[in-house]
Amino acid sequence: MTAISYPLVERTLANGLRVIVSEDHTVPNVAVNLWVGVGSRHEAPGRTGFAHLFEHLMFQGSRNVTSGEHFSALMDEGARLNATTWFDRTNYFETVPTGALELALWLEADRHGHLLDAVTQENLDNQRDVVKEEKRQRYDNVPYGSALLDIYATVFPEDHPYHHPTIGSMEDLDAATLEDVHEFFRAHYGPNNTVLTLVGDVTPEEGFAAAEKYFGHLPPIELHRRERHPQLPPLDEPVRLDRVGDVPNDRLYISFRLPVDTTPDYLACQVAVDVLGGLASSRLVRRLVRTDETAVAVGGWTMGLIDGSGLATITVDVAAGADVDEVEAAVCEEIRRFLDEGPDAAELESVIADTERSWLSALASIEERADHISHHALLTGDAGYVNTFVDRIRAVTAEQARAAAQAWLDPRSRAVVRYLATDSDTDHGSETDRDTGHDAPAPTERVERTEKDPEEAA
Repeated sequence: MTAISYPLVERTLANGLRVIVSEDHTVPNVAVNLWVGVGSRHEAPGRTGFAHLFEHLMFQGSRNVTSGEHFSALMDEGARLNATTWFDRTNYFETVPTGALELALWLEADRHGHLLDAVTQENLDNQRDVVKEEKRQRYDNVPYGSALLDIYATVFPEDHPYHHPTIGSMEDLDAATLEDVHEFFRAHYGPNNTVLTLVGDVTPEEGFAAAEKYFGHLPPIELHRRERHPQLPPLDEPVRLDRVGDVPNDRLYISFRLPVDTTPDYLACQVAVDVLGGLASSRLVRRLVRTDETAVAVGGWTMGLIDGSGLATITVDVAAGADVDEVEAAVCEEIRRFLDEGPDAAELESVIADTERSWLSALASIEERADHISHHALLTGDAGYVNTFVDRIRAVTAEQARAAAQAWLDPRSRAVVRYLATDSDTDHGSETDRDTGHDAPAPTERVERTEKDPEEAA
């Protein structure tokens, strides 16, 4: 197969802004993608939720833009836009017709450089209420809504930056003063803490000139970077959290700590998890759904993180009448069989082919390509990872997948979160007896304005 070779040209402005241009004249659009190096892992105790709060505040106006005008001005030009917040970053993005590129950059530069002119007490109070309503709608009042929060809290220790929720503590947000919020913005929002990626109908020369025109005057900020945490080892014994409530069916989440993103062992674990549960033909699907008929659905996924750990999770929707303890035991049995045998040639070929198909499909979209470029430029320092990822996956051998699984996916190192239906026959005991007592981190938060981002489609 022909190697992936999307063009990438990078330049750093005098103020530290990293600009990457990937020229593609297939359609007359440009994807504008900014990743700012601030997420929930950068928050201090008692000051949680600030990164996500700023994702909201960034749409409430800036020095030369009125509240909501960022959306209206670009949507009037036919653009799509939104933002997300996660553990490691905050992402602002829009896809615009080529003729609206300079408008998009002017709007982004105005709020990245001059947001605080519009962060008033009234706007702060308003957006605090919006975040609270978002938490009620997306987490508190939907089945399994807090599952990822519980997974993160169960897998990561209380003092780890991935333990607390991206959406934050509502008590912390209530206690935040206007000066607290201004200080957080000044500490993190600067050109030298940001990557700007332009993908589409623009040449590198045009992109760099436009970036210089609109961002070049912004002053760098004083950054106080901390060292990333050392690699977390696997859990030394199983950890369990049960939630009993009004859910459609019992559901199991079986999670493991992994190596950090892009490392060879992380990629080998990714292959192992896909063999176990990530594909329609995976072992756990064949065992639990097709043979035992004790599950109606099985999934498996890995999450690449950079601050001392990654994450793997296997999910099982338990069939009516099936015993949840027996289903968990069957999952562990299949994992142990994988640790003994590793994947066979057909399984390895299927996983690599599916990963390649998925990656190429993502990169075909200029929006997703821009997002992946920004991701790796900011978090791993390698924007070119978009061109090399498939080769790295192809290089994973069966023995490497088995060895990585033995090190990181041993059932004795599992963290289990179970959502148990109140009408289930299983003896659940009391939730308070089983609860770990931790506050948990949220999945990626977003300002809901336009269509769903693929990252949030689940």
